[in-house]
Amino acid sequence: MKPVLIALFLSGVLFAQTNTGAGKKKGPAPNLLDPSTLTATAPESFQAKLTTTKGDVIVQVTRSWAPLGADRFYNLVRAGFYTDAAFFRVIPGFMAQFGLSAKPEVTQAWMQAKILDDPVTQSNTRGKITFATAGPSTRTTQLFINYADNSRLDGLGFAPFGEVVQGMEVVDQIYPGYREEPDQSAIRAEGRKYLEANFPMLDKIVSASIVPASPAPAAGGKK
Repeated sequence: MKPVLIALFLSGVLFAQTNTGAGKKKGPAPNLLDPSTLTATAPESFQAKLTTTKGDVIVQVTRSWAPLGADRFYNLVRAGFYTDAAFFRVIPGFMAQFGLSAKPEVTQAWMQAKILDDPVTQSNTRGKITFATAGPSTRTTQLFINYADNSRLDGLGFAPFGEVVQGMEVVDQIYPGYREEPDQSAIRAEGRKYLEANFPMLDKIVSASIVPASPAPAAGGKK
C-alpha cells in the first residue's frame, strides 16, 4: 500500500490513542464532551458551510450515499466541533485532511465514538468529502476532501457522503507547505497551541454551520 494511503489509516489509529493534554481556556459546549447526545438523524439532503481562512466552502450532503457518515457530520457541524479545526495534512493532487479538534478535551471525548462502516456507493473523485478511517468501523471525526480522482480509495472502504458544490477553488488554495509534518499526537495533546506555535501558516475552519435549505420553486411557474 502506498505511504499516502497508509497514512490515511494511521491518522485514524493515532486519533484513537490516549490524549494526555487538557485545555485551560474557555471550554467547549457541554454536548461536545458527550458524543452520546449527538446522534440526531440528518436530513436526506442538506448543505454545510465551512468558513475557512481562505474563504467559504459549501458541502452538499446526500444522506443515502453514506447514512452513518452523513449523520455524524451533521451532528458535529451543528455542535461546533469543527470551529478552529486546522487543515493539518494537505497533499497537493491528493487530499486536504482535517477533523482533529482545536481543544484537547474534545479530542479525548471522541476517541472511542466510532461509527460503523457505510457501503461505498460513490467514488472518491475530486471534491468528494469522506471520513478518514483506521480500519473497519473506526470512523470518528477526521475528514478529507479529495483533490483528484482517488478512486483507488473506494476499495479500501472510504465512503464519500457529500461533495463540494461551491468553493472548490478555495479548497485548492489551502496551504500545503507543511504536508505531513504536523504530529497528530501533539495535536491531540495540545490542540491549537501546538499548531499555532509550530505551523503558523496552516489554514483552518473558522466556523461551520448547516445552511438553510433553499425554497422550492413555486408550482406552475414558467420554465
